[in-house]
Amino acid sequence: MEGNIIGVNGPVIKADHMRGFKMREMVMVGAKRLIGEIIILEEDYATIQVYEETSGLKIGEFVISTGSPLSLKLGPGILGNIFDGIERPLEKINEMFYGFLPEGIGLISLDEEKLWDVFVNVKLGDELKEGHIYASVQETETIMHKIMVPPGVQGTVTWVQKNGKYNIETTVVKLRRGNKDYELKLYQYWPVRDPRPVKNKKTIFKPLITGQRIIDIFFPLAKGGTCAIPGGFGTGKTITQHQLAKWSDADIIVYIGCGERGNEMTEVLEDFPKLIDPRTKLPLMNRTVLIANTSNMPVAAREASIYTGITIAEYFRDMGYHVAVMADSTSRWAEALREISGRLEEMPAEEGYPAYLPSRIAEFYERAGYVENLNSTEGSVTVIGAVSPAGGDFSEPVTQNTKRFVSVFLGLDKKLAYARHYPSINWLNSYSGYLSLLKDWYEENVADGIMDLRTKMLKLLYEENKLLEIVKLVGEDVLPDAQRLIIEVSRCLKIAFLQQNAYNDVDTYAPINKQYKMLKVIESFYDNGCLAVKSGIPISAMINKELMEKLYKMKYNVPNDNISLIDDLEKELVNYFNELIEKYK
Repeated sequence: MEGNIIGVNGPVIKADHMRGFKMREMVMVGAKRLIGEIIILEEDYATIQVYEETSGLKIGEFVISTGSPLSLKLGPGILGNIFDGIERPLEKINEMFYGFLPEGIGLISLDEEKLWDVFVNVKLGDELKEGHIYASVQETETIMHKIMVPPGVQGTVTWVQKNGKYNIETTVVKLRRGNKDYELKLYQYWPVRDPRPVKNKKTIFKPLITGQRIIDIFFPLAKGGTCAIPGGFGTGKTITQHQLAKWSDADIIVYIGCGERGNEMTEVLEDFPKLIDPRTKLPLMNRTVLIANTSNMPVAAREASIYTGITIAEYFRDMGYHVAVMADSTSRWAEALREISGRLEEMPAEEGYPAYLPSRIAEFYERAGYVENLNSTEGSVTVIGAVSPAGGDFSEPVTQNTKRFVSVFLGLDKKLAYARHYPSINWLNSYSGYLSLLKDWYEENVADGIMDLRTKMLKLLYEENKLLEIVKLVGEDVLPDAQRLIIEVSRCLKIAFLQQNAYNDVDTYAPINKQYKMLKVIESFYDNGCLAVKSGIPISAMINKELMEKLYKMKYNVPNDNISLIDDLEKELVNYFNELIEKYK
C-alpha cells in the first residue's frame, strides 16, 4: 500500500490515499524512507509522527506501509549497548556515519552478524508454551540471556539446532501446532506501546536496596515499585539517578536519557563504561542498557524513547530478572507530547499540555510491577522517573499528575542543594508508600525495630524544623536544654547520615547494615543526651568536639567491610556520657 504526503508540519505529516493502513502502524515516509507512525486515521487521510528530521520532505512524496506497529527487536546484543529513542545503536551508527544521525538509515537495531555461543535446552517432541525458555546465551559475564518463546506462540518441537556459535537470524527451534509451523530464532519482535503479558502481578515485598541512606532507611523503594524524583535546575536529579543506576541491587539497569542536555548524556556515556559493579567487581555496563535521546534529537523519537526503555525492561523481567528503569526526565517527554499535540491542533489543557497527559503518565508507571512470568519465574520492573518542573514549582501539571501514580516521592530541595547538602531530598515533603509492605523484610533481614527507629529519627527532624522557626525569632540560647539537644542531634543526623558524598569512594555506597548501625549510634547520642539533661548537665558540657567529629566522619572513616568499628564508636559515646553523668553527680 502507498499514500502521498499532502502536508508537512515539523515532525507531523499529513497524507492521503491511506485507506487500508492501520492505526499505530509504522510507515516509511518520503524518498529517504523516514520512519514514522500513524497517530490519526480519518477515512482516506492519515496523520503521521516521524521519528527523524523531516527537513527536505516534499508534497507528493510517498508513504509506504510496513504492516506492523513500531516494534523492537529483542535478543542478544541489547546489554552494554547505547540506543537512540527507537532502538538504533548509536555506536554502530557513529562508526558508519561519523557525527550526527543521518536521515533515512532505516530501523537498524541489533547486530545481525555477531556470533553468540548458543545452548539449546529443548529436545524433539517437547511441548513449548509462550514464555518457555528454549535456548540461552551468555550475553555478558554477569547476565545469561534466556531466549523465550514469543507471546502468542506454542506448539510441539519438530526440529532442534545443535549447540554452537550462531547469529541472531539463525533458526534454532521449529514448532508445529496443527497445520501451522513456527521458526524460532534468537530474537523476537514486540510493539513498544503494548505491555508484555504476565501470568499475574504479585504483592510487593522486597526493597530495592540503593546504598543511599536517606532512601533505604527513610523513604525505601520497592522492587516492582514506582518513584518520582522532582527538582528544579541544579538540585541534583541526574546525579541522584546516576547513583541509583550505579548502586541499586537490580539485576539490569535501563537508563533513558529523555530530552536531557547533550553534556549530561555525554557524562553518562563516559562514566558508565568505567564503573565497576560493587556486587560482581566487573564493569557495570555488563548489566546496563543506555537509551540516549538528547534535547536536539527529533521530538517524536523522544516521545517513543520512554516506551522503548520500558519494553526492554519488561523483556528482561520475563527472563526472571529484577530491572530498574531510570527515566531522566519525564518532563521532557511531556514537553514532546505537548509539542506534537500543538502541531496536531488539539485542544490544550493546563499549561498547554494535552488533556490526555495524566493517562499517558499512568500508562507508563503502571507497566512497573513485581510479577509471575509466563514461564513461572519471578521478575520485576521498578520505574524511577525524574521530573524537571520549571522553576522548581511542584504544583505544575507533570509533577502533580506523576504524584498521583507513584508510591515514592523524593522531592529535591533548592535550599539544600545551595547549601551543598546532597542528595538534596527534603525529608519534610518526601514520602514512601511501601513502608507497611516492606516492614517484614527489614525486620527479618536488617534488625528488629528498624522501622520504629526510622520513625523516631524522622520525628526528631520534624521537631527540629519547628524549633528552628522559634530560633529565627528569639535565638537558640533561650531554648531549654531538652530542645537544644533535639537541634544538636538533628544536626548530627543531617551531616552524619542524610548527607552523602557521591564522589567519595567509601561514602558513595553504604550497605544497609552499616546504615542501621550509623542510625543506632545517633539514637544512642540522643538517648544518652536525654539522660544527661535529666541529670541537670548543661548542653555545652555534652558536646565534646572530638567525639562529635568522629560521629560526623564515621561515614568516611568506617570502611564498608569493617562496620564493627561503629560498635566501638557507640561504646566510646556511652562511656563518655556515663563518665559525664557520674562527674556531675
